[in-house]
Amino acid sequence: MNPTDEALIQQAADALAGANALVIAAGAGMGVDSGLPDFRGNQGFWNAYPPYQKLGLDFISLANPGWFRRDPPVAWGFYGHRRNLYRTTQPHAGFQILRSWAERMRHGAAVFTSNVDGHFQRAGFDPQRVVEVHGAIDFNQCTRSCGVGIYPAETDPVVIDEQTMRAAEPLPKCPQCGELARPNILMFGDYDWDEARTAEQSSRLEEWLRSINGMKLVIVECGAGTAIPTVRLFSERLARAAGGTLVRLNVREPEVPDGHLGLSVGALGGLRAIDEQWSRR
Repeated sequence: MNPTDEALIQQAADALAGANALVIAAGAGMGVDSGLPDFRGNQGFWNAYPPYQKLGLDFISLANPGWFRRDPPVAWGFYGHRRNLYRTTQPHAGFQILRSWAERMRHGAAVFTSNVDGHFQRAGFDPQRVVEVHGAIDFNQCTRSCGVGIYPAETDPVVIDEQTMRAAEPLPKCPQCGELARPNILMFGDYDWDEARTAEQSSRLEEWLRSINGMKLVIVECGAGTAIPTVRLFSERLARAAGGTLVRLNVREPEVPDGHLGLSVGALGGLRAIDEQWSRR
């Protein structure tokens, strides 16, 4: 770690020690230390899923609701494999570091994440304080929009041929009408995503933020890049509105607005370094 980052780690620990509320913001880079694949660029995606390279399919083309109409086994091969993987992967130790920080805060903490893996809840965070802005893979909705709403996904894994990445029958079905189900995840070009669950989460977050207005807030952002900037924009807007300190941990894109802290480190390494520094106080 370079001297600049060491100084920034000290400043981040100081900011956390002086805060009484914490917002955790997380993008895809948060899951890399858990062993989840890095989908950055086509090559990163194809390294994780070689069969898709042979088929000439990239992440953006697969994360499209059209597959549920055109070829459901392809759609559920992609999302079913991810759901199986997320359920069998343990959240890394950085989640517990963040939980320990949340517990030290007088007014607690909240989470805002673009990740759909459910790992914050699995790591013990209060589901009432988590916003999954792009939805969650452990919840489904009906492709027919029959009125069933959003419901918990099946517990059984989706069976997938890993040579073709096609899912085997029976595919997940709506419990109300029996039509094909899909994950309650916002996809590219997705006009059918049911945002009701995310909207409820967002309303709870806004209510909590109003309740801590004027408190000393720190926003710790992990692994959120500029390719899909939802999380970064949220963090920066919140820092401006609340007058809080933004601590951004990002190996490739650590840049921050003036007055904030950007560290060119991965999520787990950065969290451990800040935690060690804080514990020395």
